[in-house]
Amino acid sequence: MRIKVINGPNLNMLGVREPDIYGRTTYSDLVELIKEHALKIGVSVDVFQSNHEGDLVDEIQACYGLVDGIVINPGAYTHTSVAILDALKAVSIPAVEVHISDVDSREEFRKISYVRAACQKTISGHGVKGYLEAMDFLAGVDQ
Repeated sequence: MRIKVINGPNLNMLGVREPDIYGRTTYSDLVELIKEHALKIGVSVDVFQSNHEGDLVDEIQACYGLVDGIVINPGAYTHTSVAILDALKAVSIPAVEVHISDVDSREEFRKISYVRAACQKTISGHGVKGYLEAMDFLAGVDQ
């Protein structure tokens, strides 16, 4: 199984940006954690991050025919991007939406997720471990 992990804006600032909300794990720590977990569960994984909406759309489209599942944390684009929703719908690849913080217990605008409509599952508020849970879900690994 091939999984693509796609991260949106400001995820590259993990460990620096509001550590009381997002934790102290750095982005490079997160990528390493994801790669180690992929080895453990026997899947291939590639990780991508961009602060630019069009790059995220391009990356989703590039997954077509090449990956079996997408783990996506669109960051702030979760609450604003119909383009990312449309890209996910266009490729029809099973996807899981992940958020490090519990977005439903934060500001009102964060409770709106456009991408959720194209995802099989949402994992929110489980910290960076949410990425691993999403990979397990896509790979059919019992948790």
